[in-house]
Amino acid sequence: MASAPQPQLPLFFNDLMPLNSRDHAGWRSKNFDNVSFLAKTHAVPVTVDELVDVQRHFPVVFSAGDNPVPLALMGLNEGVNTFVDDEGKITENVYVPAYVRRYPFMLARLQQGSDELSLCFDPSAGVLGQFEEGQDLFDAEGKPTSYTQGVLDFCQKFEESGQRTKAFVDEVLKHDLLMDGEIAITMQDKPDQPFVYRGFKMVDEQKLRELSSEALEALSKNGMLMLLHAHLFSLNLMRVIFARQTQQGKVPTPNAATETAV
Repeated sequence: MASAPQPQLPLFFNDLMPLNSRDHAGWRSKNFDNVSFLAKTHAVPVTVDELVDVQRHFPVVFSAGDNPVPLALMGLNEGVNTFVDDEGKITENVYVPAYVRRYPFMLARLQQGSDELSLCFDPSAGVLGQFEEGQDLFDAEGKPTSYTQGVLDFCQKFEESGQRTKAFVDEVLKHDLLMDGEIAITMQDKPDQPFVYRGFKMVDEQKLRELSSEALEALSKNGMLMLLHAHLFSLNLMRVIFARQTQQGKVPTPNAATETAV
């Protein structure tokens, strides 16, 4: 069973293998017992289609670099996820980003230069195999079951949402609305030692206010202005996440916090 080309695997994925009825006849998919694959991840990619739901639970920032993407912060420091406990269970009834719900599946190009995407999976996830229980992946004739078709549809919608997200970010960059983000949080018992978080980008409110009326009207009509405000409102949750880290004993020394990148 040949693996797909893997120049650089995405977050969570340790391997990537194309799903097919020849190699995976009789295979089933079972549910994850836990989400330990998420436990050490503090920043998860999100799409514009879910940004309004995400911002109710997590701060949404943009990654640093030339190709920024929206990220939900489940922790403020590398390796800290305040919503997954030591047993790999999500501790609260929070919105789970589609990027997480998609795993261990994804669509990938098996041949360079081809636009065709194939349904692949991460075999190291341990939830696909010749199990006695679970959802059948293929029927007796080797055709995808309704479960597999549902997975494919979900992954296709995720890819389409990814394209809309790219268009959104391209529009934000066109108006030069992103700036380097920084937030300082002070604990009551250490007022002279603030925790300063950097390494992310955020919308510059001043530049947003200074856009022309025509540009603002266009952003309002296409729904992007609402998303920009949702992002800005969500930044208030940075302190909530910091408080969660404090309660869980996962706050580093102030010096260590100053260079936290997402």
